[in-house]
Amino acid sequence: MGVPAFFRWLSKKYASVCVPCIEEKSKEINGVKIPVDATKPNPNGVEFDNLYLDMNGIIHPCTHPEDKPAPKDEDEMMVAIFECIDRLFNIVRPRKVLYMAIDGVAPRAKMNQQRSRRFRASKETVEKVEEVARIRSELAAKGCFLPPEKPKGSHFDSNCITPGTPFMARLSACLHYYVHDRMNNNPAWKGIKVILSDANVPGEGEHKIMDYIRKQRAQPDHDPNTQHCLCGADADLIMLGLATHEPNFTIIREEFKPNKPKPCDICGQLGHEMKDCSGLDRDPNEMNETATPFGDEGEFIFVRLNILREYLEKELEMPNLPFPYDFERAIDDWVFMCFFVGNDFLPHLPSLEIREGAIDRLVQLYKKCVYKTGGFLTDSGDVKLDRVQLILSDLGEVEDQIFKKRQEDEVAFQARIKAKNKRMRMMSNFRPHWTPTGQFAPKDGGNNQGKKRKSGSQDPDSDEETVNHDEVRLWEDGFKDRYYESKFDVDPSNSTFRHKLAMEYVRGLCWVLRYYYQGCASWKWYFPHHYAPFASDFHNIGDLPTTFEKATKPFRPLEQLMGVFPAASSSHVPSPWAVLMSDPDSPIIDFYPEDFKIDLNGKKFAWQGVALLPFVDEKRLFKALEPYYESLTAAESKF
Repeated sequence: MGVPAFFRWLSKKYASVCVPCIEEKSKEINGVKIPVDATKPNPNGVEFDNLYLDMNGIIHPCTHPEDKPAPKDEDEMMVAIFECIDRLFNIVRPRKVLYMAIDGVAPRAKMNQQRSRRFRASKETVEKVEEVARIRSELAAKGCFLPPEKPKGSHFDSNCITPGTPFMARLSACLHYYVHDRMNNNPAWKGIKVILSDANVPGEGEHKIMDYIRKQRAQPDHDPNTQHCLCGADADLIMLGLATHEPNFTIIREEFKPNKPKPCDICGQLGHEMKDCSGLDRDPNEMNETATPFGDEGEFIFVRLNILREYLEKELEMPNLPFPYDFERAIDDWVFMCFFVGNDFLPHLPSLEIREGAIDRLVQLYKKCVYKTGGFLTDSGDVKLDRVQLILSDLGEVEDQIFKKRQEDEVAFQARIKAKNKRMRMMSNFRPHWTPTGQFAPKDGGNNQGKKRKSGSQDPDSDEETVNHDEVRLWEDGFKDRYYESKFDVDPSNSTFRHKLAMEYVRGLCWVLRYYYQGCASWKWYFPHHYAPFASDFHNIGDLPTTFEKATKPFRPLEQLMGVFPAASSSHVPSPWAVLMSDPDSPIIDFYPEDFKIDLNGKKFAWQGVALLPFVDEKRLFKALEPYYESLTAAESKF
């Protein structure tokens, strides 16, 4: 789940939760590589029973890494994936179960986010290719040495990592081969149960894993002391792990290191950005063909949820409650409140930002309101909406104060930047009365040319402030009217729309909690808006029915491709269907805009903004596809 800044907040607030992994490396003796013996006791001091791999978190960095050269071809990608699985297996050393889950077709609620990501990726790729071509031509005109240009079409389209594409079918076949090879040749793999749930099985990888754990917990012979280890970098894995209520649950993830050097897309060297590239130092034909390795191998850390539970047990203490206290129920309420600050299915409430202490604020409101609710907010995946209303009402009362404080902090930050720039100008203009000459003469250190500047930073020689035009101005009176008029294009006096929007958002909260604790309540439901309501707009939500349409089915993989892909990725869909993505006369051509607006929505960077894409009407989509099913090949018809 994409919850920006959640893990950073959690690791700072609960510092003892994260510990580095102790990893044994393979050795080389007399030119012979000696592999790690994973049958030996785990050097981390914990003997794990089950290892679960959220495979998409492995596939993406192995196929298109950011901090090292990309694999040359698909074979190298597969080898990189195998090596990553081997490394994780040797660190964790599971003794009973290895479960590898690849994302299958996701619920409709998640497809909206997938669509946004893929359209963004396609747009950024086109812009990057154009920028590379422009800079290369400029450098070539200056006579700079440049590496050979990549063949046209050689760029790896990461959008192919989607259920239903030929790439995912080949990946599944390779993983089957890999599993059989390891079970036959690696002693540590013998005797363990290996499960591979590939992209043909519907559901997100992490939720397929959760379904498996829930089923195991329901078995009469389940061991409550089972040691679970789940691999993945998404923040929602922490909430999912807590939702299992298993006492021994650990997450393994790669340690995040900020400002890792990235190779230039022009020359492949480190130390500068693409816009500052000056080409290679010498003719590439005279250089050694052996690529210079760079980028250290990332280290892994354990996120120990048993320690997090101890922290939360202390923080969620509520003495003298008017009802019996149950820590497990309090954990469920904490997980539920985290949904308000962001998840993959709903936009976060405008007044809640993790960087501003939103989760701490919600916990404080919760501990104050729970004495009036008469019970906990949730019960095994079901939400008690009349109790949630009390917390939202209290949050709504301080909403305008939050917005004003946010603006005050931003103004103070801009003032500090301006003062810093002024000091830098004064220092750069300072000249001493006398300077030594000859060999003791100071070298020119005032030239900043070629130095990397942080994105969004200002020119120190300029007094201009970077101001993003924000027509909503949440910190000024009347912000609600401006918000609904700007974001939803509705009349400020239309209170019916606001109420309907709030009710749909509440249904979304109920859907998400049920998804975490019980499984997918409806494959068809989704939140049909790009923005969330204000906390002060939730009124009388206790009477809202929270049932969802039953017996719904997920999209078929090829249908999902048509729902999430831009036209630029049409090569991954059946050719008869690809025409519908680009033909001007296509009945669904409006689903595939070539360009689209990104609303910064008060943020500073484009990646934080909201991609304003049209929502896919599945009835129109299926109707448009119906005449083309007969044109599919036998292999395509299976999907």
